[in-house]
Amino acid sequence: MKFLLCLLAIALVGAIGFAVGVSGNTQNALPSNFLSEVIDLGMVVSDLEKSITFYKDVIGFEEVAGFQIPPEFASDTGLANNLALDVHVLVLRQGEKATKLKLMQFKSSPGARVDNTFIHSSYGFRYLTIAVKDVNAAVARAEKAGATPIAKCPVPLPVGFPSGLALTNYRDPDGNLVELVGRWQKWSDVCSVDQSSPGCYPNDGIRDILLSR
Repeated sequence: MKFLLCLLAIALVGAIGFAVGVSGNTQNALPSNFLSEVIDLGMVVSDLEKSITFYKDVIGFEEVAGFQIPPEFASDTGLANNLALDVHVLVLRQGEKATKLKLMQFKSSPGARVDNTFIHSSYGFRYLTIAVKDVNAAVARAEKAGATPIAKCPVPLPVGFPSGLALTNYRDPDGNLVELVGRWQKWSDVCSVDQSSPGCYPNDGIRDILLSR
């Protein structure tokens, strides 16, 4: 019996020591080495002009000052095979915390296309997610620029997610998926209140498609 009590005492002391050690490690944790919580994305495109137009006019990005990378640096860092980079930078809004979408094209060395049919069709980064204040306004903006959502979008988020939110997807000129998420109302509800609201005006049959969603 005494032996069992000794074992329990030893176990208890060990457990307390472990807990104290964990607590001490948590308190003495090193600060993060990350300078920013923002992640920028570099994207190689087949047609720079078309891609810039899409991301500016359809999605709503702004173009800011870009930059150039010399071929030697690109080669030494493994970015490109002795090719210069002419990077065009797009942002959603100004400020240090603005995510940057960095577009570039290599006309002398075009890349291979991947299967973009669905997000599971190829490995790697498969889509951009952009939070918007108003999905209806975003869809109306895209419609004005000549773009329509894919599949049955906009689609309300499923049960378990906050109500009143929807997701709508678009494809850029290279077929990459861009999803917009935010507050949303059915177009029939919006247009029944105000026919002048963006998206309620006739536009080559697109209005009828939107009103059915």
